Amino acid sequence: MVTVNLGTLHYLLDHVYGALLHRTKITPQFFSGGWGGSKLVLLERMIKQLFPELESQNWPPTLVQPIWNTVWETKTACLREGIFRTPCNEQLLNALPPESHTARVAFLSPKSVSPEKMACVVHLAGTGDHTFDRRLRLGGPLLKENIATMVLESPFYGRRRPMLQRGAKLLCVSDLLLLGRVTIEEARSLLYWLDSEQGFGKLGVCGLSMGGVHAAMVGSLHPSPIATLPFLSPHSAAVAFCEGVLKHATAWDALREELSMENAATTIEQVTERMRNVLSLTDVTRFPIPKNPNAAIFVAATDDGYIPKDSVMELQKAWPGSEVRWVNGGHVSSFILHNGEFRRAIVDGLNRLPWKESCL
Repeated sequence: MVTVNLGTLHYLLDHVYGALLHRTKITPQFFSGGWGGSKLVLLERMIKQLFPELESQNWPPTLVQPIWNTVWETKTACLREGIFRTPCNEQLLNALPPESHTARVAFLSPKSVSPEKMACVVHLAGTGDHTFDRRLRLGGPLLKENIATMVLESPFYGRRRPMLQRGAKLLCVSDLLLLGRVTIEEARSLLYWLDSEQGFGKLGVCGLSMGGVHAAMVGSLHPSPIATLPFLSPHSAAVAFCEGVLKHATAWDALREELSMENAATTIEQVTERMRNVLSLTDVTRFPIPKNPNAAIFVAATDDGYIPKDSVMELQKAWPGSEVRWVNGGHVSSFILHNGEFRRAIVDGLNRLPWKESCL
């Protein structure tokens, strides 16, 4: 009788899924257009300039004013969709594709309670999450807990996807940094709107996979305590693209060809090291500790083929007081099977926050 370890099956599922999706010709590879030239240089400089300012939080969010349209409404809940111009500065705006200049957001909220007695969580997109649907399904059951859900459509995704981009496969490495920087600014602005304009009693930010990396960054930068909830997320994008399954989805030959124009002897190993250096800018351990790390809960999978365990623990170690919760499964299976654990983490993280004084 052959005994098969269930954890091994979960891990293999991640690799089989990755092979079907990334190693075949069904979809293009990430970064088939190369590094991004002058855009990458600009973004590297802009992100490096952030780090001396992070400890003093000298990066105030810009208030946005979404224009809302009601999608549906019942006696107990309401779903609205809104648009707003991305709050990026002119340099970032010029680097963004025109399709990404207008941000889109969905807002699902209960009607029976005033905002100051409710919480709201901003849900950020994981890789390939082009619509609002999955995140609204995650947040929907939380209405009974008086928790509203705000879902941001990422730049380069959904209706904001550039014309030449196929699916989620970003054309250039610079696009990944740009997507992250713009998502962070937009999410911070939405949290500011929920706090100052709507008066919610508690706030949080969550995301799955890539969205969890962005959620961790947003939570670390927010000027007041919020629940910070990264799910199935590494501490840096370098882990996903240089170590996990996504390394097989990366156009290493195209990236080497571009670097070979400067040095004909460039090896794949040197290309990988260059990628690590660039993506080290997404290392969340370089960001400040959130104002209330006790309200930071990571949910990680025991047999994740995309995210190694030590990457999760590195971020938890950098944020003393934060919690890691493990679910049995791989990246793909946990994405499908463990929404209940994600919701429980959202509720628990918010419960570790005090209500705003106006709610007392």
